[in-house]
Amino acid sequence: MYKLLTYILLDKRFLVLLFVINLFGTIYGYIWYEQQLSITPTIFLLFVPDSPTASLFFTIFLGFFIFGRNIPYIEALAIITLFKYGVWAVVMNLLTLYINGSLSPSGYMLMLSHGAMAVQGLLYAPYYKIKMKHIVVAGIWTLHNDVIDYVFGMMPIYSTLTQYMDKIGYFTFWLSVLSIFIAVKIMKTNNNKLSISS
Repeated sequence: MYKLLTYILLDKRFLVLLFVINLFGTIYGYIWYEQQLSITPTIFLLFVPDSPTASLFFTIFLGFFIFGRNIPYIEALAIITLFKYGVWAVVMNLLTLYINGSLSPSGYMLMLSHGAMAVQGLLYAPYYKIKMKHIVVAGIWTLHNDVIDYVFGMMPIYSTLTQYMDKIGYFTFWLSVLSIFIAVKIMKTNNNKLSISS
């Protein structure tokens, strides 16, 4: 089963398909944020569309990986933000479902697509060439993004959840810490494999 999964993940046709899916998903994500971006101060624009930027990092990784190249800073940003915002969106939509008692079809679509974001980032973990310096930079970006979102009020707009933003901000901070921790574990696992094989 592991060999089959590895074969699929490394197959050029699958990689190109995944690249295209992520590219269009990224574009759709930025369009989804269009209304919020239109009222966002220019200085914060880069930090508002969290999920599409995460999938953009992964799309860039795939573009290089298809040609047998690695880009570690992007890989560190991809694994941390894909897991963080993938899980975050699933939890926020489940919370919306719990509060409202129902969820729109787009909410279920967001849960599915963002869950897939988190999973695909982990599936390609063995192929990242990240080191601690890459994780430090990606970690600073991620925690800085939390400050922009929850100190300066630039978090994604979920009208139903507005009254819970302080609690959501606290949850998001620890989700960032968990995501960074996972990246460190991936780095150590990959380094151990290299040490054994050499």
